[in-house]
Amino acid sequence: MLHARVKRAMVPAGILKKIDVSRAVALSGVEAVLTAKDIPAEKNHGLFVRDWPVMIDIGEEIRYVGDALAIVAAQTREIATKAIDLIQFEYEPLPVVSSAVQAHQPKTRKIHEKGNLLKHIKVRKGDMPEGFAEADVVLEHTYFTNPNDHAFIEPECSIARMVDNGKLEIYVGSQIPYSDREQVSKVLGLPEEKVRIIGQLIGGGFGGKEDIAGQIHAALLAQKTKKPVKLLFDRHESLIVHPKRHATQINIKIGAKSDGKLVAVETELHGDTGAYASLGEKVMTRATTHSSGPYEVPNVKIDCYAMLTNNPPAGAFRGFGVMQSAFAVESIMDTLAEELQISPIELRKRNALRIGSVTNTGQLLRNSVGLLECIEKVENALLEKAGPDPFKPQPDPDDPSIIRSWGFAVAYKNTGLGGGAPDKAGAEVELLPNGQFEVRSASAELGQGLPTVLQLIAAEELNQDCDQVSVLLSDTDLTPDGGPTTASRQTYVTGNAVKYASKAMRDLLALELAERYDISPEKIEFREGLAQIDRKQIPLATISQNLRKDGIVPQVSYTYWAPETKPLGQGGDMHVAFSFAAQAALVEVNTITGEVKVPEVIVANDVGFAINPLGLQGQVEGGIVMGIGHALVEDFVIEEGEVITDRLAKYRIPSIYYTPKITSFIVEHPTSDGPYGAKGIGEICLIPTIPAITNAIYNAIGIRVDKLPVDQEKLVLELQKKKLQIA
Repeated sequence: MLHARVKRAMVPAGILKKIDVSRAVALSGVEAVLTAKDIPAEKNHGLFVRDWPVMIDIGEEIRYVGDALAIVAAQTREIATKAIDLIQFEYEPLPVVSSAVQAHQPKTRKIHEKGNLLKHIKVRKGDMPEGFAEADVVLEHTYFTNPNDHAFIEPECSIARMVDNGKLEIYVGSQIPYSDREQVSKVLGLPEEKVRIIGQLIGGGFGGKEDIAGQIHAALLAQKTKKPVKLLFDRHESLIVHPKRHATQINIKIGAKSDGKLVAVETELHGDTGAYASLGEKVMTRATTHSSGPYEVPNVKIDCYAMLTNNPPAGAFRGFGVMQSAFAVESIMDTLAEELQISPIELRKRNALRIGSVTNTGQLLRNSVGLLECIEKVENALLEKAGPDPFKPQPDPDDPSIIRSWGFAVAYKNTGLGGGAPDKAGAEVELLPNGQFEVRSASAELGQGLPTVLQLIAAEELNQDCDQVSVLLSDTDLTPDGGPTTASRQTYVTGNAVKYASKAMRDLLALELAERYDISPEKIEFREGLAQIDRKQIPLATISQNLRKDGIVPQVSYTYWAPETKPLGQGGDMHVAFSFAAQAALVEVNTITGEVKVPEVIVANDVGFAINPLGLQGQVEGGIVMGIGHALVEDFVIEEGEVITDRLAKYRIPSIYYTPKITSFIVEHPTSDGPYGAKGIGEICLIPTIPAITNAIYNAIGIRVDKLPVDQEKLVLELQKKKLQIA
């Protein structure tokens, strides 16, 4: 096996004028050095827009520090590293476009031929002048969210090898195996059936392993050398190359009647999607459509500008844009509650989406809207823990410099791709010769517990113990396409595919046995590895072997198509379902140092139906800790396109020390089409955490956080100003 490294530009903007690989080629142990001129077919890749160059060619534009200029395969990783250091290049610097707002200005340099605007996303509902004219109170504020890194434990790694008949195998931890196959095949000029993606156990993803990382580069080198090639990112490379969470600027204007009823919400978002499209349009569409909150508002106007810059690309990240907009809308909702002297919880109750509500995109909610129950469960637990006034600041009796208070927030998040995208998943179920059932789908397991969910669904439908069911995932040669592991969709879409495939398998076996034993299929029962036919008990292994002897493979395939959705702007159902959540967070603020701790969180999530309650609670706990990290410590720093956070030591992530006491309620309002009523949990559990914390900080010390993460020094300065004003 050879080892690969990539020569990165390490400059944010320029025109490549010259590249010299001769010294790298001459280095002993180097077996291949490739540049853009060696790409056999398509030059770009991308999940939706093919705008991301595999390598930059001479005369082409470098758009961010992670752009690839050349790739090397050598006998050892050390030799490959030496080789990329020997590659020299010259470039002509270009002005750096460093923020979404700057990118949107008319005089700013265009970093792509089509301009810097990836997408202008709009939501329109009602009549805005009329809405604000009705309002007794109008508030407006601007909020800022920062880039975040996924900080998954395992950096990106791909191993590519050529096998018989010119076929290419790639072993990789990927969230979308079939998309990998398509993009690799187009660049290498191979038919898709000549590329096999074999998914590996993934050391974390959170959206960060949807885009191509090393798959294409490893494949090109394997194709050239005819040897296996391993391309492993070190953490430095991972931090500068892969897409981040979108930095956003969100201006929100909100109008309400004196009783708290919302009458108008207007928001303007600028999202920094970096150098290439990635999933920027999709992420910022979710940020847009969710930016007036989980509330029924008669008049809504939203404009979002997803802008291209010279920063690292921004793409999918758990919460998928909704985390950013929830921070803004939930912050201003607390400001509105204070202005109207209404409890923050009561204000949300009065405006909460419920069955019969119409969302800001025109979707009538017919079922599965558990937001009010989520609010009530958290409210009851909060009042029990904190007394009748949980939002009042409470000094620590032993240390008056420590002030405590609670904060509250709610959220909603779509399940499934939505927006008119065809959302489907395939599954196969086979009765193996050993009597076990094998469930197969290319859907990816990132640690979220998908194999257990699919195992439980199959076992339920087949009336078997779980140990009778095994699950095989993520192999494009052996498993049908389950679609992307994103959008909190896998339990719903692939879960349904497995449910219907398992039901079909049970019916197939019943029909075959009914014919053999001349008995009605309804009288055949399956249990504990056996088929019960009258008084006979036949092991499933025997049934499988007998069917195979007769030339029948006991295998069923099923493709599940989620209900049709409508593109944004067309009204109707933009999504198949929504999950809902409410959270209360307790903070402790040190008024001397500005340090903020979150010792306790209360949360309720409407998940439709809890297929695996223990795994679900694990998702909730992990999401809350991630939310605490984003709120308090995580900051991926980029200055004029240069990545400052280029080592993991520079990126603060929450340790076990940050884990709060968590009281978690599962709320079940089944959705009509989900398996047993289930919908997504992977993202919703993270979304309300940040505003719950920042609202609690305001309640404790009277300082409103409008920029993430919370800045300790700024808190101290603001506290000092307040003391001077009082004095």
